[in-house]
Amino acid sequence: MSTFRFRAIEKAASREVVQVEELGRKSLIFGDHVFNDKAMRQFLTPEAYQAVKNAQLGIKIDRKLADYIALGMKEWAMSKGVTHYTHWFQPLTGITAEKHDAFFETQFDGDPVEKFNGSQLVQQEPDASSFPSGGIRNTFEARGYTAWDPTSPAFIFGSTLCIPTVFISYTGEALDNKTPLIKAITAVDDAATEVAKYFDKNVKKVTTTLGWEQEYFLVDTALAASRPDLLITGRTLLGHTAAKGQQLDDHYFGSIPTRVLNYMHDLENHCILLGIPVKTRHNEAAPNQFELAPIFEETNLAVDHNSLLMDVMKKVAEKHSFKVLFHEKPFKGVNGSGKHNNWSLATDTGINLLSPSKTPKSNLQFLTFFINTIKAVNDNEELLRSYIASASNDHRLGANEAPPAIMSVFIGRQLTKVLMELKDVTDGKLSPEEKTDLKLNVVGKIPDLLLDNTDRNRTSPFAFTGNKFEFRAVGSTQNCAGPMTALNTIVAKQLRDFKKQVDTLMQKDELKRDEAIFNVLREYIKDSERILFEGDGYSQEWADEANRRGLSNNKATPEALKVRVSKSSLDIFEQMGVMSNIEMESRYEIELEEYVKKLQIEARVLGDIARNHVIPTAIKYQNIVIENVKGLKEIFKGKEFENIAEEQLQIIKQISEHIAQINHNVTGMINQRKKSNHLTNMYDQAYSYCYDVKPYFDVIRYHSDKLELLVDNELWTLTKYRELLFIN
Repeated sequence: MSTFRFRAIEKAASREVVQVEELGRKSLIFGDHVFNDKAMRQFLTPEAYQAVKNAQLGIKIDRKLADYIALGMKEWAMSKGVTHYTHWFQPLTGITAEKHDAFFETQFDGDPVEKFNGSQLVQQEPDASSFPSGGIRNTFEARGYTAWDPTSPAFIFGSTLCIPTVFISYTGEALDNKTPLIKAITAVDDAATEVAKYFDKNVKKVTTTLGWEQEYFLVDTALAASRPDLLITGRTLLGHTAAKGQQLDDHYFGSIPTRVLNYMHDLENHCILLGIPVKTRHNEAAPNQFELAPIFEETNLAVDHNSLLMDVMKKVAEKHSFKVLFHEKPFKGVNGSGKHNNWSLATDTGINLLSPSKTPKSNLQFLTFFINTIKAVNDNEELLRSYIASASNDHRLGANEAPPAIMSVFIGRQLTKVLMELKDVTDGKLSPEEKTDLKLNVVGKIPDLLLDNTDRNRTSPFAFTGNKFEFRAVGSTQNCAGPMTALNTIVAKQLRDFKKQVDTLMQKDELKRDEAIFNVLREYIKDSERILFEGDGYSQEWADEANRRGLSNNKATPEALKVRVSKSSLDIFEQMGVMSNIEMESRYEIELEEYVKKLQIEARVLGDIARNHVIPTAIKYQNIVIENVKGLKEIFKGKEFENIAEEQLQIIKQISEHIAQINHNVTGMINQRKKSNHLTNMYDQAYSYCYDVKPYFDVIRYHSDKLELLVDNELWTLTKYRELLFIN
């Protein structure tokens, strides 16, 4: 082991256990750093408070009241030691952005004052020139606007008041992740509310809910600092697997290491103060891998909270000498990380529309939303796949540890049986006997069926898990907004179409409501059978079967993204008022460009490490072995020397062969990268990086990892897996 790495590990082991101050009952401090309902009632006038509540329903705030709201927000923030404010937004970089301004100003006579008015609250104009736009505007057209989103409360982080905002161009196109998400949420609210009124006339609003599960790795900061690939790309481009990984299954749900537990305590305290309702923590399958999950929230707020959480995790980790790795596959040979998105629909009357009830009427409502969701996924499976596509998630999907790139829906054998019985319902009007039999023997029994329906399929990308759908294929680095925008949009479109079909049957064929609903649902089940799958999603048999069913299997990002700009995809988003064609096409360009740049960076880092770390280290060790052979030759002669030095000579030869292969393939990778860079079409460039440049990575890694096993451990400059993956 190198001296540097030994000292780093020794320092971590001897570091005093961080004593995290307990802040008392979590319920007493929850949301203390959030401008929530409690804070607004205290710091706003009744008129200003009501204006915010109305704004959450889409009613515009009067300018004068905006000034009062800003004043109250400023006074609340300053009472907690805040000095600055920022419009906190989520540009198309995949992370959050902020520009801080001080409350402090000077008046015309030079007197200092703390100032924050309605204009500063509602809208700002940050320099947008360096944010991705996908061709929406030229770089020199830097104007972009952030506008306050009152549905997501302001919060304090550090000494800064953070105001969640949308981010749009001068001409009104969305330049962020939040704007389309809000529009998709509105679309599904409108469509789902109309359908829910079939069953309850009192429903006035349907909210989409989201519960994400964030997986991540922790590594010691000092050890991570010795790995240029980890620091720059977020993953190890080289490194032989450790003798012990996750094969004993002893890490999963195991006792959390004390040092990690201290980090988790500190992180949870920050989350509770910020109103992030963290609930669950545990060891995940791989060494050094962990998971954090909150209580379900309204989707827009849940997305904000996940984005905020990822920022908080990094900052808290620094205090505990950890580096957080969100990359979907930071280590070869052990499980990667995902971000399961648990999605459902809830009415303002307190009903989860994806949760069965004890009455046939309520269960018909459940089946309506349940089957429509399946139909939406079936009809748009390729589009949904495109929203989990990224250079990093490509390493995880279909790697026998995560859902495959083929979209399918798992609902369990019992619910499958229910759908098959519904599918066989007689055409047209139901006789009284058929109606009674259907409601009592099929629909009425759903709660009993689900009571003990605990079967799960970890290989399914989209699974029903009792009262929600779990979109399990979302990557751990991803902003939840993208997948949730897609899912809510396609469900909204499907529910709108369903309402039209049912109303037509009721008017044209004079069917009663239940018969009309059953007739439409029956056809949907027939149309969607191909997407239902209960078996092993990792198997080749499923890939073959999925192909026969006509399901897409886009294994790499360039292919997966193409559907974004198909006519059907463009039409769905435009019809539902979520994104225009220009906005869709710009995101397609941005994601292709991001894919290319990430592979380009990885290629450069890999070439640098191979030639400046691996090869020189191997040569240094080879020279040591050569000197050893020379010494042996001075002592032993002839056949005796050949017998004694045989292994050393073999090592020298192996090192030379691996060095030659590394150098040859690094040169080939560089030359191919230059060719790819000259391609003018972004899709062609992404395709070339995927299939012409990326294959060199595996070859270079193979020979480098072989050298890691040959070279003296004391000389090897890169921290090894066995040191990175086990925290004491």
